[in-house]
Amino acid sequence: MSTYGDAAEDSTFVRTYTLTRGRTEPRHLLGLDTVLDLGPGRPGPGQAEECEEILALCREHRRSVTELAGRLGRPITAAKILVSDLLDAHALVVSVTDAYAAADTDADERPTTHLLAALSVALKRKFPDAIPYRQAG
Repeated sequence: MSTYGDAAEDSTFVRTYTLTRGRTEPRHLLGLDTVLDLGPGRPGPGQAEECEEILALCREHRRSVTELAGRLGRPITAAKILVSDLLDAHALVVSVTDAYAAADTDADERPTTHLLAALSVALKRKFPDAIPYRQAG
């Protein structure tokens, strides 16, 4: 392997490390197929320039976490950390897509099991220390 290749790889690693401020885990549970849309908030003053790129991409149309990572040319974990920052600032929101909507337009107005499962995951993520509800039996 060449020295140049090693140096380029090291600089990419260092850049990613500084981009995420040394963090290795996002604060939000994000899947590769999580779809994001613009939110009403704005990113904070110390955000990386990649955050502006993410917002510009989502301004065009909804994007998945995987697509954002690919367009930024960054590892998926780094993209998830940046997206988490933007979610905290309410600059992005997780979009409830058609996958969670009722398949049949004539269906009743009750929520689908997919939507309830997504809601359950989101609530557990938001309130990890909450005591689960148990019906008396």
